[in-house]
Amino acid sequence: MTTAIQRIDLDEVVVPALPDSVNSEELDRPLHKLASGGRPGWSIQFDALPKTIIQIHLANGVTGLGEFYRDAPQPALRATAMRLLGSSLSSLNLQDLPLPPGRWYDGFECAIADAYSKTAGIPLYMLLGGAYRTRVRCGYWTGHRTVADAMRKAREGQNLGFDCIKFKCDLQDPVVEWCAGIRDACGPSMKIILDPNERFETLPDAASRARQLEPIGNVLCLEDPVPRWDLPAFRALRARTSIPVAVHVSLPYREMGQMPQDAIAAIRENACDYFNFNGGIWPCRRLFQLADLHGIPYWHGSEVDLGILEAAYVHKSAAGRGATLPADIFGRLVREHDLLTAPLHIENGHAALPQGPGLGVQLDQDALVHYRVSSWNTEQAA
Repeated sequence: MTTAIQRIDLDEVVVPALPDSVNSEELDRPLHKLASGGRPGWSIQFDALPKTIIQIHLANGVTGLGEFYRDAPQPALRATAMRLLGSSLSSLNLQDLPLPPGRWYDGFECAIADAYSKTAGIPLYMLLGGAYRTRVRCGYWTGHRTVADAMRKAREGQNLGFDCIKFKCDLQDPVVEWCAGIRDACGPSMKIILDPNERFETLPDAASRARQLEPIGNVLCLEDPVPRWDLPAFRALRARTSIPVAVHVSLPYREMGQMPQDAIAAIRENACDYFNFNGGIWPCRRLFQLADLHGIPYWHGSEVDLGILEAAYVHKSAAGRGATLPADIFGRLVREHDLLTAPLHIENGHAALPQGPGLGVQLDQDALVHYRVSSWNTEQAA
């Protein structure tokens, strides 16, 4: 049967974060890094921004599911959907879709890949060459916290079986006190990723914190501690501390200058011990293989996404040889719902690899309606 695209549905949803999942009440600072709606970065909380769910319906009866990063531009999504209408999946190069790059590429790619692998009757990871593992290591996650709250959240994650917790932070946060308190509360086996999103600002500031953190002994890595354009500072920081340094290559952040070539530059500059990669399925696949060739471990990042994108992350991570570090896959641990009929199975800090055709997950249509703020489809526009 034909794999022509007959209809595309786009549904915007707003799914709030769970109480106490992000920041301490007295430190409730926004975590969305990008500018939005005329407002500068770091001024909007991520869960206030809409996410868009896409359903691509094929002539053979298959529906492919996709999810866009938050705040995707609706006019661009709708124009792209109209261009894809009538296309046959068998005519598309899945590794290089005829779509504009940027924050909306990955949602279309996810839905097309889901539909393609469902039509073939295979799990998505088989399109990527197979799985190295059936359980993907994940980390617990939170934002700005008081010291007491940081300790409490770490114990909470440890009680759920996680062996690592990631904190969003900046120079205002007492990261040394966090880590010391967590070591005392959870023991040295509970590791910590500190992610300032470049907001340790300078090499002296980052090096000072690293020197204080070293003797505590529980920091897995510092992720993007200083501005990413300053790779010599990353290299110099590595020379000044035994704590591993990670570079985050986030392909959805093209408007902030992040490109796949950033990974090549980081390797050439000897700027990192680890990578955090996030982006589309095949773009990430290329980054994974680059890191594998250089023996650099990595994990899959996220934008605190919902279940469809997270399912894609599990498939990609399972198919990445070096994807052994704790991924930013949280299921229903941060938001009220993930829009799946059954959430990803996360147990003892590992997400099970879905085994059904395609992504191996189903969209919860009732939850979609509940959280929906707008809807559009190509039949309405025709």
